[in-house]
Amino acid sequence: QEQLVESGGGSVQPGGSLRLSCAAPGFTLDYYAIAWFRQAPGKEREVVPCLSNRDGSTYYADSVKGRFTISRDNYENTVYLRMNSLKPEDTAVYYCAADSWGGCTTGWGLVPADEYDYWGQGTQVTVSS
Repeated sequence: QEQLVESGGGSVQPGGSLRLSCAAPGFTLDYYAIAWFRQAPGKEREVVPCLSNRDGSTYYADSVKGRFTISRDNYENTVYLRMNSLKPEDTAVYYCAADSWGGCTTGWGLVPADEYDYWGQGTQVTVSS
């Protein structure tokens, strides 16, 4: 099922950039937290960035801090992930996910994946020379 619509993946050389988009045709994202997960073959799925609705805060995995930026355009009802200075280890399938609770974290850590209400189909990002 494709509840969110993702686009923008592709193949780039190391050091290149991509912008991923995540849109919600059936509902308004204003009150949702949005996260981008990625999963590489043989590795666990991990949260890359998350944008909270409750307090506007953001979370970035240490591996992407300073390189990736998540942003929300309420008029377009779309969330973007700008990825700069891409590295081969960024290669993965990227999924966007929306959580109606609206927050990325609790006092105990990140909101777990199984609490997200909507998911995109995934978009492949490949970084290689």
